[in-house]
Amino acid sequence: MDRVATRVRIAKGTIYLYFPSKEQLFLACVDWGMSQMQLAIRAAEESTADPFDKIAKAIRTYLTFFAEHPQYVELLIQERAIFKNRKRPTYFEHRDTARIYWREFYKNLIDQGRLRPDIQVDALLDTIGNLVYGTMFTNHFLGKKSAGEQEVNILDIVFRGILSDKERAAK
Repeated sequence: MDRVATRVRIAKGTIYLYFPSKEQLFLACVDWGMSQMQLAIRAAEESTADPFDKIAKAIRTYLTFFAEHPQYVELLIQERAIFKNRKRPTYFEHRDTARIYWREFYKNLIDQGRLRPDIQVDALLDTIGNLVYGTMFTNHFLGKKSAGEQEVNILDIVFRGILSDKERAAK
């Protein structure tokens, strides 16, 4: 708390007026980062009308956000390591909130006949969410990759699958 107070040039007691503990200050930092990521995704996907472009922009923005703000990846790692007793990490709380929007988004695409009618929306959300979440960590640990290239690869595999037309027809 001393370092934070010195850095922002306020008395340590002032910090305690807003954050009664180091844990609450830490979690507020994680929460703020996740809020900024969600705002960036919403702004990116709102910039286009095409639903598949919205998905692409959301994925690219997510990967770009964490590539440009590696400190938030570190905060997520530290939160899991230090606060294991928490019911739900901050990341998943924000992810659950975002799912409300995306669940309706994908249901609309199913209703419009643009996605398979038998697809389970929550399974789709989990699959895409877990792919980009894992990609974000891999990028952080192994070095930056092109978010645009990764978005294209993820969507190609998710939208088109890995089977050839011949194999799909045989299944």
